Amino acid sequence: MRLGKTDVEASYTSGGEESHKTVADDVISSSTTTPPPPDITTKEAISQDEEYDEDDFPDGGLRAWLVIAGGASIFFCCLGFGNSFGTFEAYYLAHQLKGQSPDNIAWIGSVSAFLPFATGVLGGPLFDRYGAKVVRPGTILYIFAMMMLSLCKEYWQIMLVQGILMGIAMAFLQFPAFAAAAHYFKKKRAAALGVMVAGSSIGGIVMPIVLSKLLNSSGLGFGWSVRVIGFLIMPFMLFACVTVTPRLPPRQRRFWMMDVYRDRKFVLFCVSFFFILVGMFTPIFFLPTYALRRGMGATLAGYLPAILNAASTFGRIIPGIMADKYGPINIFGLGAVMTGVVIFCFNEATSNASIIVYAVAFGFVSGTIVSGASAAISLFAKDARDVGTYMGMGMALASFGVLVGPPVNGAFVRTYGSFLEVSVFSGAMCLFGGILALSVKLMMPQGILGRT
Repeated sequence: MRLGKTDVEASYTSGGEESHKTVADDVISSSTTTPPPPDITTKEAISQDEEYDEDDFPDGGLRAWLVIAGGASIFFCCLGFGNSFGTFEAYYLAHQLKGQSPDNIAWIGSVSAFLPFATGVLGGPLFDRYGAKVVRPGTILYIFAMMMLSLCKEYWQIMLVQGILMGIAMAFLQFPAFAAAAHYFKKKRAAALGVMVAGSSIGGIVMPIVLSKLLNSSGLGFGWSVRVIGFLIMPFMLFACVTVTPRLPPRQRRFWMMDVYRDRKFVLFCVSFFFILVGMFTPIFFLPTYALRRGMGATLAGYLPAILNAASTFGRIIPGIMADKYGPINIFGLGAVMTGVVIFCFNEATSNASIIVYAVAFGFVSGTIVSGASAAISLFAKDARDVGTYMGMGMALASFGVLVGPPVNGAFVRTYGSFLEVSVFSGAMCLFGGILALSVKLMMPQGILGRT
């Protein structure tokens, strides 16, 4: 590891000629040097300005892959559970929230998907400062929220627990996982993140099947069905608490780095992600409800999120490998464009077979969105110790797309009684966001064909 020049090094000008003193010279003649700023110690100043070459990243090894496994466990429990909201949507409409409209129920899923991104503005910087300590309180809060959900019967209770409490807890789990992975991988970062986020796809396979079976084909009822999920995730969360650890020393600079918003390319990329998030959650939230309207049985419709997530497992890993070769922003933008095209066809799947094929197609092309965005955002961080902050601040900017999209689409369903308007609106949002992301790549010195 190579140390760069630090703030401890002082420069003096005499007779128009500059002379530089090294850290060793400062030790010898400390009385003539300018000390570091009062809020930063010499040791911290040296640590903050360390430069990390690509060779410093192990890009593999037991410890690195344990971090990925721990991160995959987090995504299995958090985003995997969130990806099963379509099963909850269909169940709520038929049972304890049957008096509510689809757009009102969609607000629950929208808030629970919004807050993990929005409160990442806290979760990311906290990990950069305090490391793995952030994961433990997040784990306790998330399991507590899961058990509280099993007791909920009213709309406001479900919104408070499943929407708000679980959403906040996820931010203190998912962003540390993103940032820790970036500490260990450089050349293979996109592939590693793809493998890690694929944990959400596996969770999205297991949880909808378990929930659909428990809710529709057993006598357990809602409360114990949710408690079973709570007991299921406990060992995975405990494993993540042990394995998701940073490799690099924490940074001691200011908590938020507001100057990241001065980078026009970074802001434009986050805006593109906003438009994509407006549209991409539509099939995730509404596909089971749409299938029921087309005559599909409740049990099979409850399995659709699992089918979708099974396809997205390959959609996260394969594009991640390609992103390390062709560039994360390129693959992310192309994935968003293809997602938009598939969403345009949402209303055209009318039979059970065609709806299942549609779920597979959407799952694969949309799989690259979240993992691809995290890999792309990490490119803007000049220091790997700042990746958590960049991801948190970037995704917080884009997160409002998740808050807006599902309720707007739910209002379309309530107003027009069909999913045609939903498919046109959401498809256009994803298509525009993908084109905007590719335009960011054109602004970079490497051009559209560059790897970064």
